[in-house]
Amino acid sequence: MCGIVGYIGRREVAPLLLEGLQRLEYRGYDSAGIAVTSPKTGTLKTVKAKGRVRDLEAKVPARFKGTTGIAHTRWATHGAPSDVNAHPHLDAEGKVAVVHNGIIDNAADLRRKLEADGVEFLSETDTEVLVHLIARSTAEKLEDKVRETVRLIEGTYGIAVLHADFPDRIVVARNGSPVVLGIGEKEMFVASDIAALVAHTRQIVTLDDGEMATLKADDFRTYTTEGTRTTAEPTTVEWEAASYDMGGHDTYMHKEIHEQAEAVDRVLRGRIDDRFSTVHLGGLNLDAREARRIRRVKILGCGTSYHAGMIGAQMIEELARIPADAEPASEFRYRNAVVDPDTLYVAVSQSGETYDVLAAVQELKRKGARVLGVVNVVGSAIAREADGGVYVHAGPEVCVVSTKCFTNTTVAFALLALHLGRTRDLSVRDGKRIIEGLRRLPAQISEMLEQEEEIKKLALEYAEARSMLFIGRVRGYPVAREASLKLKEVSYIHAEAYPASELKHGPLALIEPALPTVAIVPDDDLLEKNRAAMEEIKARSGRIVAVAHQEQEKADHTIVVPKNEDELDPILMGIPLQLLAYHTALALGRDIDKPRNLAKSVTVE
Repeated sequence: MCGIVGYIGRREVAPLLLEGLQRLEYRGYDSAGIAVTSPKTGTLKTVKAKGRVRDLEAKVPARFKGTTGIAHTRWATHGAPSDVNAHPHLDAEGKVAVVHNGIIDNAADLRRKLEADGVEFLSETDTEVLVHLIARSTAEKLEDKVRETVRLIEGTYGIAVLHADFPDRIVVARNGSPVVLGIGEKEMFVASDIAALVAHTRQIVTLDDGEMATLKADDFRTYTTEGTRTTAEPTTVEWEAASYDMGGHDTYMHKEIHEQAEAVDRVLRGRIDDRFSTVHLGGLNLDAREARRIRRVKILGCGTSYHAGMIGAQMIEELARIPADAEPASEFRYRNAVVDPDTLYVAVSQSGETYDVLAAVQELKRKGARVLGVVNVVGSAIAREADGGVYVHAGPEVCVVSTKCFTNTTVAFALLALHLGRTRDLSVRDGKRIIEGLRRLPAQISEMLEQEEEIKKLALEYAEARSMLFIGRVRGYPVAREASLKLKEVSYIHAEAYPASELKHGPLALIEPALPTVAIVPDDDLLEKNRAAMEEIKARSGRIVAVAHQEQEKADHTIVVPKNEDELDPILMGIPLQLLAYHTALALGRDIDKPRNLAKSVTVE
């Protein structure tokens, strides 16, 4: 949940590291720090600060020279935000510096043993345990010191290590938390996210769990924690540094909402097969015979990805007629689920590094299941672990709150559902109908975004609400779930989503003028049922905002959404509610791109 940046080469390192940390600010953090190897004295210099990267930058001396260093943005897990608890952490002699993402589960036991041996701890963090273990190792090589240490720890980590006695290298290791190497010309980079690298190199190597690397200015090598050399070929990332700029928008969230038409066009590009009324998804690694043997589809994700999976499961059932459901990966991995050889498992994650999803994938693979990945980041851990999958091609998503990646993920599921359907019993006519609907999506998204000023006025009217209820039936319910989450995440207004059919089974007790309801009302075979639910709310003096394909008489306000095919309507109906959440948060003065207590990539439990 934190950010790591490291550099070794010929350039002054401090400005590079600070720039890299700024590019990782979107991940969420509460403090930051930097450590540099001094070229003259062979010692380590460090500066740390509670607060933002700009607070750290203000504390870095003008003559903070060096060409090798590591830096970090921390999100508190062990110990409150403070200068002392910020990374990098150093040993008592100031020879070893470590930055760390993840959580060490046995840190308390290791700390007690080290304290019994006379080690004095300065911070409350679990990371400081690593520093002292590396410093006390009697191994001759830095690589062996780090290897001995990671064998002693339990939990997740992505670490980068400097040692004053080995000024020509940075040693890194990964287990459950991302570590990416950037390959330059006589210079090397390391980071927890490619966002920190793309301004300097697009040649990257992503470490696997249980893998380490040594970076020198003109070379790198990778190996396992057991010492066996591994072969790592750099790959070229598609994203460029300009992709991380705001592009004239006030926030990344606003920019990314407005990028959705282009992003959806990108996920469709080159995949539609008009001749057979289907789609090409070569990355699935699933031939027609294997597809026909699938008896069930289980989709696993967390948060927004889980909601996208709910929509995906409905589309798979409707178009492919395969039983499908979605489940939070964080629950699935702990309930000892029965793994069926005829079930296709689909893991969903924007970053491709979400820890709960990755752990579920690894458990499924251990039990022999076939797993597909639906991810945004090429070469990410889930993409590498899965048997195949679909990249959603949303481009970099910087805001903590997901918008365009959610939309692209639902479109990717539509493609998967169409592919499975045409492999089985979906007719050519219905295949053509869905393809035509998919092609209409970008223009319809643009049409909806033109309503922003009207939605902004609605947000101002409802921004003072202390709580909101979101309701929908069948196709509308996952949209309500996601819209509720968006409002919570970015505005901090309590929101709850409920199936509209369940209102009379309890939630009607909440209805009053002070509790606005947002009703998802698609023009499908449940239209009259949804109108009946709104009647019940109005009878109890509730205020209603309807998201519908036509004006709704019982609603106080209606956001009209363009009609597509019934199966694809949920993809469009969530977009105006992203704008509603955004403008509500804006009216309340929230930190929109970095909501409190949240981080972009959740790589710890």
